[in-house]
Amino acid sequence: MKPIYVLDTNVILHDPTATTRFPGATVVLPIYVIEELDRFKRDISGLGRNAREFSRALDEVRQRGKLTEGVTLDNGAVLRVSIVNDPTALAKAGGYAEGQKYDNLILECAVKEQREHPDCEVTFISQDTNLRIRADVIGLKAIDYEPDRVEMEDLYGGHREADVSPEQLQEAFGSGLVLDDDFHANEFVLLRDITRPNHTGLGRFYADQGLIRALPRRRDVIWGIQPRNMEQSFALNLLLDDDVKLVTLVGKAGTGKTLLALAAALQKVTEDDAYQKVLVSRPIFPLGRDIGYLPGTVEEKLDPWMKPIHDNLDLLLNLNPAARRQGRGSQELFDLGLLEIEPLTYIRGRSLPRQYLIIDEAQNLTPHEVKTILTRAGEDSKLVFTGDPYQIDNPYVDTTNNGLVHLVNKFQGQPIAGTVTLTRGERSPLAELAANIL
Repeated sequence: MKPIYVLDTNVILHDPTATTRFPGATVVLPIYVIEELDRFKRDISGLGRNAREFSRALDEVRQRGKLTEGVTLDNGAVLRVSIVNDPTALAKAGGYAEGQKYDNLILECAVKEQREHPDCEVTFISQDTNLRIRADVIGLKAIDYEPDRVEMEDLYGGHREADVSPEQLQEAFGSGLVLDDDFHANEFVLLRDITRPNHTGLGRFYADQGLIRALPRRRDVIWGIQPRNMEQSFALNLLLDDDVKLVTLVGKAGTGKTLLALAAALQKVTEDDAYQKVLVSRPIFPLGRDIGYLPGTVEEKLDPWMKPIHDNLDLLLNLNPAARRQGRGSQELFDLGLLEIEPLTYIRGRSLPRQYLIIDEAQNLTPHEVKTILTRAGEDSKLVFTGDPYQIDNPYVDTTNNGLVHLVNKFQGQPIAGTVTLTRGERSPLAELAANIL
């Protein structure tokens, strides 16, 4: 007998393709999920897009057969829409949460499936923790929806350590080093001399050559800054490499993610002329209570949200001796068309060739939004995503399923992508202490 999965509304809002994720099983969609989705279909956010996308897909499935009897999908699963015979059954049975009309009805659909198919394992899937608890109390098997879930301790960090002989360490600085280990493309390695543990070298694995090559000892500054630790050296190496089209920088507050990305971008645009301009964007989520609508033009509305970007730009301009002598400010970069700040809201439909894109605070994006941004990249463009998975303001994602973590997991080992996890704070001793103990 096929296993039966009953899906909650939030599963569809998170992933509009969720009904196709259970090959060979029976997927049950309570009619009340469709009613709830109807409330989102006019929403201009990602939730609205997901609701509309699912509605269109379900309408196509409807044309193949009767949804109440079940329609076989391309992956062998059967999709069926369920409705309860007695809408007050669950309330009568438990008499609880009477205000949760749709939650009760969706749970009753799951109970009905369990009652009518005693030989099948019925599983209720929801991202609502409290609803999973309620389902468990009434005897339903309830699980979270986690097709792309990645625990933080299992997240690919982008670098590791390796003990080598003195001869091997010299090879890394010469013709290249071959190690019998399963390295990922563009993975960094701290090479440690087994005879002298304090004697180390930093290397990067090049998949096309099958070699680990030592990072060049960079002595020049990049827009007034130099890497302060090993992880920042790794990050800067990727940020300045035009062959790496996608860079993800993951780390807590104060590790230098945004500052490094902006410095490398300005170097590539203003000094190396490798890209036409720098485009910076970030999702807009308030910290704490929102202050409401803001007056003015798009630029004026965005200004409060983009203050961290301007702060980093001012710091870089102050650190850059040439810019400081000439009295340049960040506004000049905008006036010259070398730097642009744009809300993610308007990025859909654009094609962005030969641009250096920085997406800050990417932990607040959903996997679907990340895909939308990536597919905007035109010829010879480079994309950098930065963020801290432990500082999420979006209520519809968490540390395990947000767009940044999803991106790191999916692009692990791709030759045109690289990632670095930064752990050492460099903003200030106070910021580092706060990030560690609070």
